[in-house]
Amino acid sequence: MNAATIRLTTAQALVRWMIAQRSELLDGTEVPLFPGVFAIFGHGNVLGLGTALHDVRDQLPTWRGQNEQGMALAAVAYARAVDRRQVMAATTSVGPGALNMVTAAGLAHANRLPVLLLPGDTFTGRAPDPVLQQVEHFGDPTVSVNDAFRPVSRYFDRITRPEQLVATLPQVARVLTDPADCGPVTLALPQDVQAEEHDFPAAMFEPRLHRVPRTRPDVEDLAAAAEIVRAAERPLLVLGGGVRYSGAGAEALAFAEKHQVPVVETVAGRTLVPHDHPLYGGALGIIGSTSANALAAQADVVLAVGARLQDFTTSSWTGFAAGVRLVSVNAARFDAVKHNAHTVVGDARETLAELTAALGEWAGPSEWAARAALEKTAWDAHVDSLRAGGHTPDGTLTYAQVTGIVNHASTPDDYVLAASGGMPGELHGGWRTGEVKHGAGGTSGATMDLEYGFSCMGYEVVAPWGAAMARQLTHPGGLVTSIFGDGSYLMLNSEIYSAAFSGHPYVAVVCDNAGYAVIHRLQTNQGADGFNNLLADSRGPGADGSITVDFAAHAAALGAHVEDVRHSNDPGDLEAAYARARDAARTQRRPAVVVCRVHHAAWTEAGAWWETGVPASLTGRASYDEGKERQIRWL
Repeated sequence: MNAATIRLTTAQALVRWMIAQRSELLDGTEVPLFPGVFAIFGHGNVLGLGTALHDVRDQLPTWRGQNEQGMALAAVAYARAVDRRQVMAATTSVGPGALNMVTAAGLAHANRLPVLLLPGDTFTGRAPDPVLQQVEHFGDPTVSVNDAFRPVSRYFDRITRPEQLVATLPQVARVLTDPADCGPVTLALPQDVQAEEHDFPAAMFEPRLHRVPRTRPDVEDLAAAAEIVRAAERPLLVLGGGVRYSGAGAEALAFAEKHQVPVVETVAGRTLVPHDHPLYGGALGIIGSTSANALAAQADVVLAVGARLQDFTTSSWTGFAAGVRLVSVNAARFDAVKHNAHTVVGDARETLAELTAALGEWAGPSEWAARAALEKTAWDAHVDSLRAGGHTPDGTLTYAQVTGIVNHASTPDDYVLAASGGMPGELHGGWRTGEVKHGAGGTSGATMDLEYGFSCMGYEVVAPWGAAMARQLTHPGGLVTSIFGDGSYLMLNSEIYSAAFSGHPYVAVVCDNAGYAVIHRLQTNQGADGFNNLLADSRGPGADGSITVDFAAHAAALGAHVEDVRHSNDPGDLEAAYARARDAARTQRRPAVVVCRVHHAAWTEAGAWWETGVPASLTGRASYDEGKERQIRWL
């Protein structure tokens, strides 16, 4: 006998399955796995998937975007804001709309963040070929532009028959919820197949709860890790994004306290530890703090938990001592085995609990534990000096002053974002975390999203829309703030209107530094002439300053409340403007944009080395050669 079936189109079946999927938050609260869909409709998805979404619009909200990349990036930001426990989807038409999402897929892949991408595709029947927006491959008619998603997807499928969903959708859920495999999933949906009907098993639409698995470590691997740590004289605990997504912040701090191990944070693991904790050594890496980097340089054993140890964390592998022992705890073996580390595959929370039990009453030397506070005190004094001002020749505000003003006004319920350029360094190195407060559903308490895995310009402009959607549920008393430069604003600003239209409030602080200032810094610091980065160094009559952008007027035209303090160098004026913007965002339920002017060369720097290709003709080549000599290639 055949089991009960339901006749649906492919698109209807996909949408009904999405509604049936449930997820478990850190405290066990059950929520929808898919809380919504971002959509821009075209001929490739408006009738098939668009009709299916319309039919369930009260159960699965659809949000209208203005730019395909922008809305997909907002979807990724939503996932990070809820510690990867929920997944937004994004759908586009064929061709250019689909390709616009490839950048977002790359960002999600690099950062291990889940998003479901549903690009329309050309006809499987091929009768009308070539259709509008179709790219034809002379030697392979099965290829479409959606194949560009393959290298930036954790899971890719093209649904050419309705019944393929029965086998594919469980794999979709697996990838989106697996700590080791987590990342973007792309389902290419040919427009004729979207509308094709099939008798689907009714059972595939029954509610299904997805619990994030907590893999326990291998007993022998754990015992060996305990022996390595126990032998350490200068141990260091490094917290990565995996600690956040595991909800293991409290366990990590308890481990550090019991065993008296200094603790530092990577970009993805930031804001898990209160700044004033005596064992906290600061933010690690190139855009981090001199305090954390000094500890890393002296550590003889580094216990890296939930970190993939990218170059900005390791200072291109010059940040650790040559003889250091590395113990890597990670849910993904791919990340755990890097650089000859002693590998422990397991969930961060469970592994830390078992490792602390294995270590018993062992504790690191007290004089080494005290180094964390000493090093951080010196770094804090430096940041205090930068926040006090007086470091620019014309009195223009510094990035540290902007960061300090936002930091001072923020509460434990608030959330701050940055991505490309110099602002991630200001937040990673200079931000001071207050109380770590868990939100609804037991969300981790992390209050920062630094997208520096992909360093994607424009993310920080659109990400607050997705983050605000998520945080209004987990931290309803808080507010999202994003800080970015004029270059990022010009690259991807259209979703400010989307957020205003949809009623999702946040504050965006636009720091006008007249160009791509951080790349100008990299360029000139290596001895090259300033070229094509600052507006003044670029080709065209506007280089004389006669053609500028009125960011305040532009943001207002997109529906935002605006506070314009570009013509003031008084930090008090920026502080007052930011306070007004916070109030306006809350009361008016829309984005509020603060526009200020900052000096292009006033940065917070940790003095670490970063490997970039430097020609022999430039003065920076000597520093490059010296860094290469110190670089560890195999621990």
